[in-house]
Amino acid sequence: MSIAKVPCTIVTGFLGAGKTTLVRHVLENADGRRLAVIVNEFGDVGIDGEILKSCGIESCPEDSIVELANGCICCTVADDFVPALKALLDRPSPPEHIVIETSGLALPKPLVKAFNWPEIASRVTVDGVVAVVDGAAVAAGRFADDPEAIARQRAQDPSLDHDNPLEEVYEDQLLCADLVILNKADLMSSAERHSVTGEIGRTLPRAVKVVEAENGRVPIAILLGLGAKAESDLANRPSHHDLEGEHDHDDFDTFIIDLPPFASPQALVDRMVKAAEAHDVLRMKGFVEIEGKPMRLLVQGVGARIQHQFDRKWPSDAARRGRLVVIGETGFDKDAIRALIQGSSPSHNSNSSPPLGGEAR
Repeated sequence: MSIAKVPCTIVTGFLGAGKTTLVRHVLENADGRRLAVIVNEFGDVGIDGEILKSCGIESCPEDSIVELANGCICCTVADDFVPALKALLDRPSPPEHIVIETSGLALPKPLVKAFNWPEIASRVTVDGVVAVVDGAAVAAGRFADDPEAIARQRAQDPSLDHDNPLEEVYEDQLLCADLVILNKADLMSSAERHSVTGEIGRTLPRAVKVVEAENGRVPIAILLGLGAKAESDLANRPSHHDLEGEHDHDDFDTFIIDLPPFASPQALVDRMVKAAEAHDVLRMKGFVEIEGKPMRLLVQGVGARIQHQFDRKWPSDAARRGRLVVIGETGFDKDAIRALIQGSSPSHNSNSSPPLGGEAR
């Protein structure tokens, strides 16, 4: 029996950065390497796990994709993550490499610390922390405050607290990284790529390679085999939360919208765009039925930027259930968002049946 530790790659990154796309790319290019994936969702519906299970890849069968939903993995280490990791390691043919996709709101450092737990410390190591960045979103200022505006506000009232929870999560993910993937580079100009790369470099606490990518396509040799042993290098991975005994995610909230069949993909996309623009929604993702189509439609949105594609046939042994996960900052108007996407009045009971199909009004 081999005593070598199983390498694990932690894939972190903010909501909608392209983590699942990158993980799928790893699975599709594993070159026969026996892989397993642990994927975490902030809400209680496992959309990302479903996306990965649709790959049909021999090197990573569906039972090697473990979903941990309803809570950030960084907060559920003892209850969820360590038992899931041990279960994979105890298999008759354990994986040769484990890829862990965190939720978009997870802080990677608490997860890296967990690799020092006695139950798993002798069996696994963090090969590397890969931070995926939505370059186009950062270029548009989704995670960057205006420092001059903040300085003016503080000058007027020094007691004001202008901490940005979005910025803190984003920076914590970068501060823990061994490799940064500047994703969606094709959606940025040359000047924007240069600017965002410089911004990332100023945030990183040490020399870390930044690699540009489109749709998460990065050579596997770059992603796997970093040999970082990150669990032994915690001091070089500062965090905004280092002085806290515990942390929470009270700044963010999520809910689920049940959806009927739609007449066309654009009918749903139009409604999602309106909801995102009107209520500053951070992330939307889910599956929906399109009338007359045997395959389910996968929809994913970062802000008002919505992508969609048919990903696989609906299962024949279950009802076609359309569901959309919505994530935003705490206090956003769930009823109004639900009404815009379902096409109903905000005063309607959320359990009432929305109109079928029709174009957005």
